[in-house]
This record gives sequence, structure tokens and C-alpha cells, in this order.
Amino acid sequence: MARVRCCTDLDKTVLTQNFDKRSWITVSPDEDWNFYWASVTTVRSIFNPANDHPRLTDNQVINHFPNHYELTRKDLMVKNIKRYRRELEKDGNMLAEKDDAGTHKYLDFIPVTYMMPADYNLFADDFRRDPNHTWIMKPAARAQGKGIFLINKMSQIKKWSRDGKSIPATAPTRETYVISKYIDNPLLIGGKKFDLRLYVLVTSFKPLKCYLFRLGFGRFCTVKYISSTNDIDNMFVHLTNVSYQKQSEDYNSIHGGKWSIDNLRLYLEGTRGKKLTDRLFDEMCWIIVHSLRAASAVITSDRHCFECYGYDIIIDDNLKPWLIEVNASPSLTSTTANDRIMKFKLINDILNIVVPNGDIPDIRNKFTNTTPEVLGNFDVLYDEDQACCELNDKDYREQKARGGIVPLVSKTGIALGKTKQASAWR
Repeated sequence: MARVRCCTDLDKTVLTQNFDKRSWITVSPDEDWNFYWASVTTVRSIFNPANDHPRLTDNQVINHFPNHYELTRKDLMVKNIKRYRRELEKDGNMLAEKDDAGTHKYLDFIPVTYMMPADYNLFADDFRRDPNHTWIMKPAARAQGKGIFLINKMSQIKKWSRDGKSIPATAPTRETYVISKYIDNPLLIGGKKFDLRLYVLVTSFKPLKCYLFRLGFGRFCTVKYISSTNDIDNMFVHLTNVSYQKQSEDYNSIHGGKWSIDNLRLYLEGTRGKKLTDRLFDEMCWIIVHSLRAASAVITSDRHCFECYGYDIIIDDNLKPWLIEVNASPSLTSTTANDRIMKFKLINDILNIVVPNGDIPDIRNKFTNTTPEVLGNFDVLYDEDQACCELNDKDYREQKARGGIVPLVSKTGIALGKTKQASAWR
């Protein structure tokens, strides 16, 4: 039997060990390959019509969609979610329903956000209406916490704006930032702020098919959270990025400032109760599915492609989850022994799904063998094809008219979510 020919331009042990485990043949990207775990730069080049790349064949799969950045650039993610809401509202879809204050009942899962410098005046008006709130500025296309800062005075944003105007006319276009209302009431554990890193595998956007990895984790700050406006410059209090927190003298290299999803869930069930905890996790599934649907209208769903996204979600002290950003290349670097085991399993389970049985891939039968054994630690989060098949045409049309897009299906075939939101889309 012919063996899979694989390549990668990332020097990551969890990748190479998984390739070796399957006895795949490692080749150069310039040779004939069947599986390519590539950087986003490489994928951009491969799918760029201006570059002289041969067309991918039926037995080649690669780990990014051509324009994945529609979800993973901070500004484009927000833009697409806002467009998605508007389109649903225009269609009279119940999912776009708002409360008396004008807040979306079901789709309020990103903080109020503006693009800078384009939306400077809109932001300024909002800031004047609520001058006591803190805002967080992030470069739209950078990662690992680089370039992020907090502001709570107009003078700070005006200085940023003036600095930008001082750039010579011959310089490249100024970098786009997003500015969002800071979640200043985060849920704390041990007095420290944290967020969740969840892994989501997407094998198709049209129709949408996505999977949620059960072995995500919480990422904790090394310094206890202080809501005082005097401490907005201490990023060890505010940023959960491991790449940033590793620089702190309080960083613990044994546990890496991480806590497994299972432990977090047990803690929340013990402190907040099982009902509220179940609702929180249902709402996080809701966020993921709708953010993917928001991007699906514009993402090129090339059949050669799959993608493992790193979702960053923060929970406030009311147990409301907020989508912060989506990463196209979640780190495969291992910071602890548990981290290494978890990421090895992540790659192993992805390969089992996208290269069934370790055989030469064939995109004409793309990723069809998704039995519970193949899924490993993944659960099917949403399968649009299966949702259509499980309803007859009349029921499906009626549910679509009411805003429904389910059933959401899990690995066991049991519909996910029993919250008010979830029942609203059935």
C-alpha cells in the first residue's frame, strides 16, 4: 500500500512524531506531497493566482483555507459578525432579535468594537457617553499579545492618533487596530484573570462541518487582577497569552499557568452549580457555531483544505462568555509535560479525521469516515448536511424560516444544548 507523503514548514515535535507514528514519508514542499501542514504565509502563496503554483490534485490536503483570515484577523472577524447580524435582521430572522436596550438577545457575544483609525469618530462619541470605561487596543493582524495596550482617557487615544499622523507620507499604510470595550468584570479564580483556549476543527464551510476538541484549557495571568484604573499598564494582570506571561518572574513552568477544561468545569459546578455551568458551555458552543457561520459567507471553502482554529473566550463574573479572537495558527509549542501530551493528541485526532485510516487522501470523499473511534477527543459540533438529513424538507424549511439551523449534533448523535438560546434555533 502506498504511504502518505507529508511535509511541513514548521519545526514542531508534535507534528513530526505524529507523522512518524503513521510511518508517513517526509518530503520537501517542492516534491509531490499528499499532506501539508503549512504556515499561513505558505498557504497564501500556494493559493495566490499571481504565483506560479501548480493546481492541487485530488490526493492533496492542506491545513488552511485560502482566506482563513476572514475569521482570524481581528478586524475582519468583527466585520463579518456584524454583517451576519445585519443580514439576519434584514431577513426578519428571530436570531437577530434585540431587547429593549437594543442589545442582541442571542448574538451578543463580542464586545463593542471599532476599527482604528477608520472609526475614530464613532469611538470618540461612544467614549464620551461612558467616560469611565476602559478600552483595549489590539493590532488587527498580530498575535501573542504583541502591540496591545489599555486606555481609559481620550488623551491616550489622541496621542496614538497623533503619532500615526506623524508617519512620513512615503511610509507604508498605517497598521489597523481594533479597540474594544474591556471586559472589566472577568470571572476570577484565585483572584486571577483567565481565558479559555478551545480548539475547533473545520473540514468544510459550505456546508459547515465543525468539531470541538474536549481537551482545551484555561490560561491564567500570573498577577492577581486589580480593576483599578491605575494598573492598566501592567499587562501581567490583563493579558493571558502564555507567550507574554512566560516573561513574568511569577510564571510557574511546571503547570504553565494552565488548567484543563475538565478541572475548570468541576470548579464551576462546585461554585456556581451544574445548571449554570452547563448553560455556559452550551453558550460557548453557540458562539463558535455562529462565528463560523458569519465567516462562511466569505471564506473560500476549498475541498483540499481543513483548519484547526484556536478560539479565545473570556468569561465574565455573570458566567457570560465573550469571544475575544480566533487564531489561525494556535501554538503547537509545548510548555509543560501535560501540554505536550494534549497537543500530541490534538494533532493525532486531526490527522485521523482528515486522513482517514492513514490512507492517501481523496478529496472526492472528503473526511467522511467520522465514527466515534476516528473522532477521538473531538465531538461533532455542527454538521449542516446531517441537520438537513435529519429533518424532512417541510420541517427544515419551517425551522429555517424561524431562524433554526439545527439540530446541533454531538459525537453520540445527541443534540447539544438545552438553553433558551439553543431551543430558539430548533
